[in-house]
Amino acid sequence: MCRLFGLHAGTDVCTATFWLLNAPDSLSEQSRRNPDGTGLGVFDRNGRPQVDKDPIAAWQDAQFATEAHELTGTTFVAHVRYATTGSLDVRNTHPFLQDGRIFAHNGVVEGLEDIDERLRELGTDGLVAGETDSERVFALITGSIRARGGDETAGLLDAMRWLAANVPIYAVNVVLSTATDMWALRYPQTHQLYVLDRRHPHEAAPPEFDLRTHRIRARSEHLCTRSSVVFASEPMDDDPRWRPLEPGELVHVDAGLRITNAVVLPDPPAHPLRRADLSEPAQRAQHTSA
Repeated sequence: MCRLFGLHAGTDVCTATFWLLNAPDSLSEQSRRNPDGTGLGVFDRNGRPQVDKDPIAAWQDAQFATEAHELTGTTFVAHVRYATTGSLDVRNTHPFLQDGRIFAHNGVVEGLEDIDERLRELGTDGLVAGETDSERVFALITGSIRARGGDETAGLLDAMRWLAANVPIYAVNVVLSTATDMWALRYPQTHQLYVLDRRHPHEAAPPEFDLRTHRIRARSEHLCTRSSVVFASEPMDDDPRWRPLEPGELVHVDAGLRITNAVVLPDPPAHPLRRADLSEPAQRAQHTSA
């Protein structure tokens, strides 16, 4: 499945270094599905969004993903893509940028024609430059936020509730970010999404900020002694504060790193997709262990 990562470092800018892939090894072609794209988004010290991303058609195209990227800002979003819809080009690679917000998604949503019709009603169909369900979900969220007068939380909820009621859903885990706020939603129970609350010292926590999985690594000297909140598709170190979001849970982190959370989608989708309902490529993408 795609890997999501979100980091909120508070109001003071910090510098963090990211690696999105390990260098390929001799087993990569034999036992792992290789990623199809990687990307990084950040809001810099002036609150301006910057997104850098690159599709991967073969391991020789993975230079962007395997090199170190040093970014300075307040909020960060990283994504490793395993494609289910859309070709391997930059238009279909996460994260996406719309209306000054950065977004990344993990999962499968069908009924794209129905979503497109809803986007036309909202006037945000023109925001979709690629072919993915993810970019359409983001355009739906953007249109719903506009309809709510810029209220991100209300717009995000409206969009997700519309999806849950109207189109087939396998999973729709999302991270949405501005320069000052970050939202993460897990829906339904299909894929995990974790939150790490690093606002208070914990005697059993690793002293350094060096988070890593097989796919994403984030390291920061600044954040060794500063508060932060992290979202990820899987725990990235041995810190006991990692917690899985509940199915349907929305977590919001504001500029002061205050956390609010609630289960906003307590019911399963009206049109749930099972694993057997997915195409073979989608099954491989959603359930890769790489």
